[in-house]
Amino acid sequence: MKKGKVQRRKEALILVRKLFDDAKSSFNKNPSLSNNYIKLARKTAMKVNLRMPRELKRRYCKHCYFYLVPGKNSRVRIHKSRVIYYCFNCRKYMRFLKR
Repeated sequence: MKKGKVQRRKEALILVRKLFDDAKSSFNKNPSLSNNYIKLARKTAMKVNLRMPRELKRRYCKHCYFYLVPGKNSRVRIHKSRVIYYCFNCRKYMRFLKR
């Protein structure tokens, strides 16, 4: 029997959260593996048309899809009610409203 849309999205969200946890734990040993986890998490979310939660959205670069760790491969600044992330890999900025 086919699963409903809601059920597939719930399962995808659980998988995406697990992939982000795996990316966090493997970053120190193998950063390229954590980047692959992020790409896989994005693909999984897009397959079921799932919106990434805000706390996960800010953990990867929107341009190169690398896992971001402030101080290691990214810079985080606050400027005029915005949080600005700068990726050291692709050298691009991401701006988010501070909430």
